[in-house]
Amino acid sequence: MIYVVRHGQTQLNSRKALQGRSDLPLNDTGRDQARALAKLFLERGVSFSRVFSSPLVRAVETARLAAPGVPISCDERLVEMDYGPYEGMDLTSPAPEVIEFFSDFVHNPAPEGMEQLSSVVARTGEFVDTLRGLPGDTLVSTHAIAMKGILEHLTPDSHGAYWSTYVGNCAVYAIDEHDGALGVPHEFFPGVGRAGQ
Repeated sequence: MIYVVRHGQTQLNSRKALQGRSDLPLNDTGRDQARALAKLFLERGVSFSRVFSSPLVRAVETARLAAPGVPISCDERLVEMDYGPYEGMDLTSPAPEVIEFFSDFVHNPAPEGMEQLSSVVARTGEFVDTLRGLPGDTLVSTHAIAMKGILEHLTPDSHGAYWSTYVGNCAVYAIDEHDGALGVPHEFFPGVGRAGQ
């Protein structure tokens, strides 16, 4: 089984800012979220054979706390969407072109300077496909939009529905594998990550 987790909360998350590739650590709440996740995995009998993470510190820290003692391999394909000039933007009063993009992710291209969603799907999908056939359980620690890229890659029939799906801090999606094919992702701990961004 493959478990994909969004990192725990950071100060920029708590301030409702567009974080992107800004490399900030977890805050105390985020660390508590990741430790709580480790307990939930333990209660479910999940033991990880390997852990992959985005190289950004908040994802690495989440991986370390959620799967203590398991070596972490970083992969650039798991990094968050590049928001370019919009990094750090206050999401309570976003720029007009960002509002337009957020209003219809499927039909509106990302504003100039931002990474396009098709690029996110291509790189994250390429990564998750490399996990086919690995024995045991795998943890993948990443970011909200990168996680949605994986979900979109695995469920093309969603027609972009995941882009507008809320994925909170430390939310987890699980992916089964049958006969070498990765299945439809599902929330593993429904409700986890709903309260915070």
